[in-house]
Amino acid sequence: MKSLKITIVLLFALSLNCFAQTDTDAFEVVKSGKGAKSIILIPGFASAGEVWDETKSKFEQDYTCYTLTMAGFAGVTPQENPTFKNWETSIANYIKVNNIEKPIIIGHSMGGVFAMALAADYPDLIEKIIVVDALPCISALMNPTFKSVEKPDCSAMVQQITSASDDQFYQMQKMSAQRLVADATKQELILNWSLESDRKTFAEMYCDFANVDLRENIKNIKCPSLILLEDYFKNVKPAIEAQYKNLQTADLQYSTKGLHFIMYDDKEWYFNQLQNFLNGI
Repeated sequence: MKSLKITIVLLFALSLNCFAQTDTDAFEVVKSGKGAKSIILIPGFASAGEVWDETKSKFEQDYTCYTLTMAGFAGVTPQENPTFKNWETSIANYIKVNNIEKPIIIGHSMGGVFAMALAADYPDLIEKIIVVDALPCISALMNPTFKSVEKPDCSAMVQQITSASDDQFYQMQKMSAQRLVADATKQELILNWSLESDRKTFAEMYCDFANVDLRENIKNIKCPSLILLEDYFKNVKPAIEAQYKNLQTADLQYSTKGLHFIMYDDKEWYFNQLQNFLNGI
């Protein structure tokens, strides 16, 4: 009987801190920490909320953290017809429904683009944003004449990715992981998140996200904005700064080493940047 009581208590405690995905939320969320101020952490494409574990451990004493994993990614149950806009709206609605007052948004990669979109479309909702290695329009970096379309046709992308064999998809994602993180101990982790993702969601969001262009919309962002960029982007500064020219509050900082997963590859620099920004230094 004593062990049963302990189990019930533990389950109750977990229920307070882990919120499963609902029919309306486009993500699963884990709540942790006990601070008066809140941080919402949004991972990148096909990544799990686990990518923020070390970040959370640094700030949970002073902040309440809400760590998301998007639907269909890294083992989370997928939803029908995912789009960048629908996911953005779902995050905004979650903030409103749960009365999360003026959260700080920290987003990596696609999560960083969500941070910018939320701050632009809901300027009174957000306190600050931290964008970790993301651009307002990733496609424009490779194609300067890029223009988004109202409804991209993602059928070919869906067919290509969903019809690939398990080995073909594995090899593709293994190569991708090696290009995304220099820390070899993290490559398998990132690879597994992709392999655990729903293929259809993976394809649809890859296509839809490639169509996102916030270069004009970011002019509506009023909150302080820290932009942390990977070391390679120093080589194409004019193109990077052109993308951010309409974000008047942007503080662009370039990491000193590593690749796309800055939180793994340049930890000391990354945490110093976050700490100084959150402390208002």
